[in-house]
Amino acid sequence: MLTSLTSFKLMKKSYLLPLLASQAFANPGLTIYNQGIAVVRETIPLNLKAGVTEVSFDQATAQVRPDSVVLRDPSGKIAFSVLEQGYRNDPVSQSLLLQHFEGKEITFKRQNQDGTFDLIKGEIVRSGYVPGGRHQSPIIKIGSQMQFSLPGEPLFPALGNDSILRPTLNWQIDSDAEAKFDAQLSYMSGGFSWEATYNVIAPEKGETVTINGWVTLSNKSGTAFRDATVKLVAGDVNVNRPQPMMMSSASSFSKRSKGEGKKVTEKSFDDFHLYGLPRPLTLRDQESKQVEFLGSSKVKAKKVYLYAPVRHRFYGGWNVNPMTQEYSKDVVTSWEFKNSKENGLGVPFPAGTMRFYRSDEADGNLEFVGENKIKHTPKNEIISVQTGTAFDLLGEHKTTDFKASSDKKWARESFEITLTNRSEEEKTITIREPLWRWSNCKIEKPSMEFTKINANTIEFKVVVPADSKKTVTYTAYYSAN
Repeated sequence: MLTSLTSFKLMKKSYLLPLLASQAFANPGLTIYNQGIAVVRETIPLNLKAGVTEVSFDQATAQVRPDSVVLRDPSGKIAFSVLEQGYRNDPVSQSLLLQHFEGKEITFKRQNQDGTFDLIKGEIVRSGYVPGGRHQSPIIKIGSQMQFSLPGEPLFPALGNDSILRPTLNWQIDSDAEAKFDAQLSYMSGGFSWEATYNVIAPEKGETVTINGWVTLSNKSGTAFRDATVKLVAGDVNVNRPQPMMMSSASSFSKRSKGEGKKVTEKSFDDFHLYGLPRPLTLRDQESKQVEFLGSSKVKAKKVYLYAPVRHRFYGGWNVNPMTQEYSKDVVTSWEFKNSKENGLGVPFPAGTMRFYRSDEADGNLEFVGENKIKHTPKNEIISVQTGTAFDLLGEHKTTDFKASSDKKWARESFEITLTNRSEEEKTITIREPLWRWSNCKIEKPSMEFTKINANTIEFKVVVPADSKKTVTYTAYYSAN
């Protein structure tokens, strides 16, 4: 049983489990965010005496944020106060022990070439340990000589009572009466991340695709979690990054607590989306795991081609300088589909990487045809993913005429855009043109209909037959009035 001795350390989770009075909070819990943090929940069986009981817990992560720690009775029935909390992250290591014995003589075990060992005495002049993870060469004095390396394996005296083997939280807990219950420990920690990945599979001909979404979870916190209940939060949660901490004790937190084959579940939560994994997950330190969370086999998508070589933008100033630069000939390819229930989806898409494959009918294999990042996308929105440039499609953008009045009251600029399709199929290519010289602009003599996307952008949708060219012309008239 967990006693109320002056110092009691919960050293191993395998030792904790038999002490639990209830299994309701037995498994650890993780809620992982996109910002590289997680909320960790653990169960600690407490056996408090009337008065002050000291309790330590050494299974927290190495990246715990001590000021975020909450220790409470989840049933709300037990009243207690945390008078003081400490956090130590200076676990015993060879370099730290060398520092403890600076200026003192210890024994070193040195191996000879014949396999025998010698025990030699040496004074630690400088340990080489520097707080914060940096390191210097140690200096050891043997007899009258100094050397910048250890002469062998250091043999230290026994550890003192103040030494720890893992980062440790400890509390002084005040209780009005004896109490035995399962407390819940919650805290924020760095070292966790999750990312969504989507695999989109299309047939060689046609655009009805299959989409599978996976989440990849990563644990670099310094602590393993076995059979943890895992939740994921999708969205941009503001997180204040903690200031660097010294590897020593932290203090002061005080609180009176009187009660305060399944699928991934998803629900709106605050202004974000919360996903619950269907089964407990074991996530070891330095381990990544993938879990499928989304799937649909009949999503109607379409391939979109865009020629938008002009990158100029209207910034609020009048510009009458002629442009003579050459523009890119690349036609960009994208996949688009609507994230709706009618299209086999209609669920929030967390930000991540969307990867596209096409099936090669000759051998049935999948071939990679592009990938890109997507942002957090709610349901009923269009998802558009740029996947590359088309090999057989080219564009050419020319300024054929430019005139401006001497008083700079107006300017007139004419363009010729030629699209080339060398593929064996008809292609529809969108030309996107920015009207960047001034806010007051009129389109003159367009060779085909266009759509005004916003105050400073127009688009032409051009159908280009197989192995042919099409040219679009127009004039933009800018007036300062």
